[in-house]
Amino acid sequence: MAQQEQPPVISKSFQEMLTKEIDLVDRDPKKINEEVVQVDFEDVIAEPDGTHSFDGVWRTSNTVFTVTKYWCYRLLSAVLGAPLALLWGFLFACLSFCHIWAVVPCIKSYLIEVQCVSRFYALCVATFCDPIFDALGKVFSGIRVALRKEA
Repeated sequence: MAQQEQPPVISKSFQEMLTKEIDLVDRDPKKINEEVVQVDFEDVIAEPDGTHSFDGVWRTSNTVFTVTKYWCYRLLSAVLGAPLALLWGFLFACLSFCHIWAVVPCIKSYLIEVQCVSRFYALCVATFCDPIFDALGKVFSGIRVALRKEA
């Protein structure tokens, strides 16, 4: 009987990440870019009282601003979205790699090495400083302060 070749083992979380449904309606569920959406024509261009352009110019300017902002964003995201996603994916992969394989092990190593020193330091403080501070505490514990307001 011939052995059947097993498919490669892929971790469940990686498999879920590949098949995860994305929400095409709510594309900012954690609201990390709320301030960008709130920039409208009135937030950028405003005419104070007494200095108004023609109503037609104002309406046209508003339309041109809004449409330009919308289509320029769409064009830039179409052209640069995928390359920047690749760049950011690579950057965050490198950051994760450094954190997992360098930063955390260095911190753990440091904490293990410093544990010996911290025990010695705690022993010195308990031996030399604690009796001095206990004595000073007893000396100053008898002091009473009373505040009186004299008229």
